[in-house]
Amino acid sequence: MRPPVGLPPAALVAGLVGLLAVRLVVAAFAGLTDDEAYYRLWSLKLQAGYYDHAPMVAWAIRAGREIVGDTALGLRLFSPLVTFVGSLMLWRTVALFDGRATATRAVVFFNAMILIGAGAVLMTPDTPSVFFWGATLWALAELSASRNPAWWLVVGVTAGLGLFSKYSVLFLGLGILLWLVATRETRTWFRAWQLWVGGAIALALFAPVVLWNAEHGWISFAKQFGRTVPYAFRPEKAFEFAGVQWLLIGLPLAPLVIWGAIRSFRERLNDAGVLLPIATSLPFLAYLCFHSTHGGVEGNWPAPLYAGFAWMAARVVPAIEDLTGRTRAVAAGAARLVAPLGFGLSGLLYVHAVTPLMVLPPEMDPTAQLRGWNGFAAEIEVLRREVGAGWIAVPSYTLAGQFTRRLGTERVVHLAERERYAHLAPPDAAMLAEPALFVVRARKNPLQLFEDRFATVEPLGTRDRLERGRVVDTYAVYRLSGAKGDPRR
Repeated sequence: MRPPVGLPPAALVAGLVGLLAVRLVVAAFAGLTDDEAYYRLWSLKLQAGYYDHAPMVAWAIRAGREIVGDTALGLRLFSPLVTFVGSLMLWRTVALFDGRATATRAVVFFNAMILIGAGAVLMTPDTPSVFFWGATLWALAELSASRNPAWWLVVGVTAGLGLFSKYSVLFLGLGILLWLVATRETRTWFRAWQLWVGGAIALALFAPVVLWNAEHGWISFAKQFGRTVPYAFRPEKAFEFAGVQWLLIGLPLAPLVIWGAIRSFRERLNDAGVLLPIATSLPFLAYLCFHSTHGGVEGNWPAPLYAGFAWMAARVVPAIEDLTGRTRAVAAGAARLVAPLGFGLSGLLYVHAVTPLMVLPPEMDPTAQLRGWNGFAAEIEVLRREVGAGWIAVPSYTLAGQFTRRLGTERVVHLAERERYAHLAPPDAAMLAEPALFVVRARKNPLQLFEDRFATVEPLGTRDRLERGRVVDTYAVYRLSGAKGDPRR
């Protein structure tokens, strides 16, 4: 039995509370991303699955909307909160094996990561998956430290809720198996009935998602697991993956993560605590590296691994004292830069999200999707009435999400991928027979995909989405009439 580690330092808790307050303010005042506006549509009718992902993000958004209202803060309420709670869990996890100082450093490193800073004010499927992945690490740490097999039941709950959040948590299950077989100490858990019951609990929590997919032609599984099939060898994507992750983890922190992993492998492979962040991360990381050789890896995909990365980096910092010369100076400088650089860049990102430092097009600034939607939607609604259109047609889920949040779900219709909206009431057939106002990004105009569904296509020029009088993006607008049956496909 290890000695008790006590509570986190008061200064650390105060810092986390301050971060929580800042993140709640940013969450309340920054506009919604396109994906968040789309996930809000899921929350209008809760179910056990959706076209793109497992359903936890919709349930979290719905809960926040019920508490705070249908506002930006309502949609995002639980993102800053679970980042705060997850940070405390990470402290406890690391402290059980590596002491209070390393635990405090790990929490600072975790929150200083650019991806975590951004994710803490947004609500996406990564938000609950990162939390429940980290919660599972915490439960495994408590298990290993206490030798109490009842913790396997907690592992089952947290892992199952992680699967209810995002399918990539399946790799955590492989990581737990790898950890179990890695040492003599962990292999003894196979004789504990609580391990098997915990696994059954995880599967039971995931079962509704499986049943929903079975009832809907396996559409969500097909969409996500279809990405695992290699289709071309593109080694340049692997370099892109590595470069993006280096930036999102943090320029001075990424080398410490790598060093921490290598040092742990070399020195203490028979220690269950040392192996815990490595073994649970390795299957997913290996898959992402493989995937990057034939397809792009989105920057947010490895987010559940970041808590383990922070742990490995924090663990290696005391070893800097054993280095000599320039190597020691560079490593010590990198460790000192992690917090000021990470929090400084996150702070600039927060300011830019709420009050843009400059207005740039979407191709140059990912935060452009947050801006100008209220005025643009109002302008489109006025135009719809002027030209006698009964509804607004859009070619993408991003426009569908942003418009429906401001104009309602009744008159905004996505002309493609009907399965995305199967949980919502279908649009009125009489309304679809009326003329429509078609809105599409001028730079990517797929009108030819839809014009054969209407007898008449009348161009109405372009309209700009503006922020403080500056053009964020430009959209082509058409009046469509004479629908040939149901124009949705």
